[in-house]
Amino acid sequence: MDTLLNTADQVLRTLWAPHHSRRSYPARPASASAQAPSELTPTERQLSGALMRVNHVGEVCAQALYVAQGQVCKNPVLKAQFQAAALDEVDHLAWTEQRLAELGDRPSWLNPLWFAGAYGLGLLAGRLGDRVSLGFVVETEKQVAEHLQSHLRQLPEKDTASRQVVQQMKTDELVHARQAAQAGGIDLPPPIKWLMRSAAKVMTTVAHRI
Repeated sequence: MDTLLNTADQVLRTLWAPHHSRRSYPARPASASAQAPSELTPTERQLSGALMRVNHVGEVCAQALYVAQGQVCKNPVLKAQFQAAALDEVDHLAWTEQRLAELGDRPSWLNPLWFAGAYGLGLLAGRLGDRVSLGFVVETEKQVAEHLQSHLRQLPEKDTASRQVVQQMKTDELVHARQAAQAGGIDLPPPIKWLMRSAAKVMTTVAHRI
């Protein structure tokens, strides 16, 4: 019952509660106007909003994954590691929410679906053992970092605020990947990596629009 209530609380907090970061908002442009959406053309603002919506979905999924993996993990040290990583992802949630608001855009309408799918994957990975679960974290975070790098290439040059947020997120994800590898995460088989990339492609394509 405690697990069920905790999960329900996490779902509500992730999907519908406003998020507050422990760290400062990464967007620190040289001037206030540099990050103002009014400096972007409508097309540029729409592109930035779509990309930040995709990034927000990724953070919703990260919360679901870390919560699920932490719930089935029996090792208290690894459980604490999952919880610490989840706190970093809350920062990312807050930052992407703030940037979406600044751009006059919105999160994905399908966030409950994304959360449910990621939570199920997290439970499955966790039940396969700590090394597999950690390996799943390593591969997930590496793929997310690659995805964020692609966004740095796509974001409008003038959108320095979004770029700074994405760059800090990328840095954090690579730290999570390195920590999971150092904790004993295995290298997942190529077919599993391919499936993960395929699922991520579907999610990012849909979330870009919906």
